[in-house]
Order: sequence, then structure tokens, then C-alpha cells
Amino acid sequence: MDVGKVETLVKEQQLKDQFENLEKHTQWGIDFVERYTKFVKERSEIELNYAKQIRNLSKKYQPKKSTREEEEGKYTWCRAFLASLNELNDYAGQHELIAENMTSQIIAELTRYIQDLKSERKTHFHDGRKAQQHIENSWKQLELSKRNFERACKEADRAQQYFEKMDADINVTKADVEKARQQAQLRHQMAADNKSEYSSNLQKFNQEQTEHYHTLIPNIFQKLQEMEERRIERVGESMKTFAEVDRQILPIVGKCLDGMTKAAESIEAKTDSAQVVESYKSGFEPPGDVEFEDYGQAMKRTVSENSLTKPEKPDKPGKGKSKLFFFKKNKTPKQPKEALSHRFNDLMTSKPKMHCLRSLRRGLSLKLGANPEDFSHLPPEQRRKKLQAKIDDINKDIQKEMDQRDALTKMKDVYVKNPQMGDPSSVDPRLAEIAQHIDKLQTELQKFEGWLAEVEGRMPVRSEPTQRQSSVYDKQSNTPAANNNCAQDRESPDGSYTEEQSSEVQSKVQTDTEFDDFDNEEEEMLPTIGTCKALYPFEGNNEGTLTLAEGEVLFVIEEDKGDGWTRVRRNEEEEGYIPTSYVEVFLDTDTKGLCMWR
Repeated sequence: MDVGKVETLVKEQQLKDQFENLEKHTQWGIDFVERYTKFVKERSEIELNYAKQIRNLSKKYQPKKSTREEEEGKYTWCRAFLASLNELNDYAGQHELIAENMTSQIIAELTRYIQDLKSERKTHFHDGRKAQQHIENSWKQLELSKRNFERACKEADRAQQYFEKMDADINVTKADVEKARQQAQLRHQMAADNKSEYSSNLQKFNQEQTEHYHTLIPNIFQKLQEMEERRIERVGESMKTFAEVDRQILPIVGKCLDGMTKAAESIEAKTDSAQVVESYKSGFEPPGDVEFEDYGQAMKRTVSENSLTKPEKPDKPGKGKSKLFFFKKNKTPKQPKEALSHRFNDLMTSKPKMHCLRSLRRGLSLKLGANPEDFSHLPPEQRRKKLQAKIDDINKDIQKEMDQRDALTKMKDVYVKNPQMGDPSSVDPRLAEIAQHIDKLQTELQKFEGWLAEVEGRMPVRSEPTQRQSSVYDKQSNTPAANNNCAQDRESPDGSYTEEQSSEVQSKVQTDTEFDDFDNEEEEMLPTIGTCKALYPFEGNNEGTLTLAEGEVLFVIEEDKGDGWTRVRRNEEEEGYIPTSYVEVFLDTDTKGLCMWR
């Protein structure tokens, strides 16, 4: 094998090795871009999950739409926490923005670039293999023409030697010599043709080889180099974008953190504590000094006697006293005072009185949490606030309905002027409905305004149903209106009734009829079980109640049974019910064992 052939084979082998190395390196570069894209994608998913968790956390601790949460919204520390939650929600939105920008600016771009990079790399290596295959084919063709030329030359030499041998042999005919000469000439001609073909192929191969190693392959290598440089630059740009995406949200994140700081600085402890005082102050006056109780003196006591066995004592003429029971006809004579221990024994041995169904129902409703409509279960100041808030809500509803009514009225006027736009009568049902709703709201407003005026002391406690009921009682019986154990169930401190009037009248008439036959039965006087002192004035305008003056001391003859009323006696002839919350009750220690303040 000649030296030229060896050099050519070495160059081809070196070139082939370079292509393999370049192919491995460029593939490793593409794999790196794919791995970096996967890294950014996972970072984006982390940001999304983090933002989702932050949003869920903010939503979890957002105040619910309940009365308790609305009350908490009045305090600065609650509002500061709510503002912090809102800022935290915005903070989560910035992390979502990071994920979105990384997806659109890095992941999507690199994914498209990887596809283009793979396609470009494939094209370059295809061109390189094609050029390498072409030069190999030219080399093979050159080798083939060279071998043909070599073989033709050898055959021409053999034919020439044979001709010379035949020509020198005298025994060979002239015809054979001529044939050998022609054969030698043919072989020489074939050798000349193969030589010409070999020379042409050699010249062509040299030109193609020069172009291959100096033009085609360098161009391909240059393109691969440029492709690799672009890939590296693209990775660098992606890394820079990766950092810029984070940097872009820093100002907004800073504002979120500043908002949290500002919310924390807006907390005012003194304002909140003052708000607590304002929210829960009752409006009650503090109790006065406890008076000295002299147990050395016996308390007044009356003992009920049967009118059939004791002589009757007529009422004093001209004295306008308030009787509590409509079946009271006679009064028992005064009994002498007895010791407190005797009184206690009588109290313990006496049978408990059965309350009527309305009393039981009222107590059950209080236990079940059914608050009265007039908020009478609250202290005066809290009740005033609740009533005022209710009045404000009703006024808003009335204004809203009036606005709707005005709009419908204008629409109706337009329909009247332009009948083609609509039928004016189609608006009338809605107008009538709104008018009824407004009347209902105004009625309710008057009711709550009356209760508010009562709380603020602008009007006396009185209600229409009570007046109507009193008149019916006067018609049914000539005796004064009385009170029994259910009187406290019919009325509340504001004079409103808990049941219908008809049932009360029917019960009253039936009871009057029942007890008309017992004219000689005497009234049973209950023993006193303690004393009470009025904290607030109370106008006992309703039947069965007593009027109180602030600071007045009365005798307690029946405790509050859970309905908010206490039965008291002013003197030997005046008894009635008063609101428990208006007095300070002192029960006898021998009877109760303690002193309580309501």
C-alpha cells in the first residue's frame, strides 16, 4: 500500500472520530437544556403549590359572616389581622405570577428551542455524513479505476511479450504472429484507456477531497460550533430570566410586607379597650350600701283564715286601693306577729303553687335561647343599642323600597305617555306589593321606636292591648281587676302581651263565673320572705303591677320563677308584680341562706 493511500485512510478515520465526538458533545448539550427546563418546571410547580397553600391559609383564617365575627371587626387588632390576611393573599398572588412568568418566558421558550436545536443538529450531521459518504465513494471509484489500469498494464505487458516470442519463433506461422501482434496492440489500447480513466478519476478525487476538507467539513463544523454557542447563550439568558422573574415581584412583595407592618402599627390598645367598655356596659347603677337588718324585731305577717269560720272585715270606704285578684271579696283580720322560725316552718310546709302554661312556656323559651323581639333580656344600654341598630336596618329597608317605588312610578308615567313602550297596568301589582311591604316595615318601625323611647325614658310603658283588655274586664265584672300567678306571663316590662287577648278575656270570664259562688271565701295572705329596694323607677300602669319609686323598700312575698317578675307587698293591702331587674332583692337568711343581687 502506497503512502498516499495510507494518509488518506488516516484522515478519513480522524474525520470520522471527530464527527462522533461532536455528535456526543452536542447531544449532551441538548440533554443539559432539557434538564434545566425540567428544573425550572419543578420550581414553577413549587411556587404554585406554595401560593395555593398560602391562599388556603389566608382563606381558612378569614372571618366568617357571623354575628361574633362582625363584632370582632370593631377592634383594631381584628382589623389588623384581616388586613394582614389580605396582604398575605396578595403575596400568594405574586408567587403565582412567578410560576406563570417562568412557564411562559422560560419553559415554553426552551421547549420550542430544544425542538429547533434537535432539528438543526440533525441537519448538520446529515450534511456531514453525506459529504463523508461522497468522498468515500469517490475514493472507491478512484481505487477501482487504479486497479483496472494496473491490470490492463499487466495484460498489455504479457501480450507484448507473447507477440515478441511468437515473432522470434521461426516455426510459428505468419498468421499467428499477426494475431499476437493485434492482441498486443489491443491490450496496449485498453491500458491507455484505463490510464486515462484513472487519471481523470484521480484529478476528480483530488478536487473533491480538497473541497471536502477545506470547504464542506469546515462549514459543517462551523455551523455546529455556532449552534453550540447559541445553545450556551440561550441557557445563560434563561438563567438570567430566572432571576429577573423573582426580582420583578420584589417591589410588590415589599408593599405587601409594608402593608402588614402598617396594619400592625394601626393597632390601638386603648381604643379597643374603650370599645369593649362601650359594647358591654349595662347602664345599671351600682348597688347602694347594704342596710343593717335588725333580726331582733319580728316582721309583719298575715295568716289566711277561712271566711266561713272567721267574721268578715269590710273594706274601708273611700280608699282607692289596687286589688290584685279578681275573686277577692273579703279581707281577713290582721293576725298578730309571730316569730321568724314559725314563718320559716310555714313556708317549708306550704304546697308549691302551680304555674300556668304560659309561664312554663316562657321559661322554656329562655332556656332554649329564643330571645324576645324587644331585647328585654338585655341590660338597658345594650338593649338601646340593639333597638337602635334594628331601627336603622328597618329605615334602610324602607328607603330601598321607596326607591323601587319611585322607579316603578316613573316607569309607569313613561308607559302612560308612550303606550308603545309597555302597559302601565303591568306595574300596578308590583307597586301594590311594595306599598304593602312599606306599610309593614313602618308598622314594625313604630313598634321598635316605641320600645326605644321606653328605654330612653321618653314615654310611659303602655300598650293598646292592655287598655282594651282592661275595658273588657270592667264590663265582665264589677270587681276591680286582679292578678294571679300568671300575671307576669301576660305582660313584660314594656307592656306587650305574650298571648292573644281573646284567650285572656275568656279565661277571665270563666274564672269570674267560677268564683261567684264563693262570696264568703277570704283572701289568703302570703308570708313575706324578704325585702327589696328599687334601683330604678317603674310605672306600674298595667294590671297586676305596682308603681315603684327609686329607693323605695318593699316586702317580697314570692320569688322570681324565671320569667323576670317578682311579687311584692307595699303594705297590708297593696300587692303586685315588679320587674326583677329593677330591684335589689334581700331574702331572709333563715329562708334562703344567702343575699343575692339581681
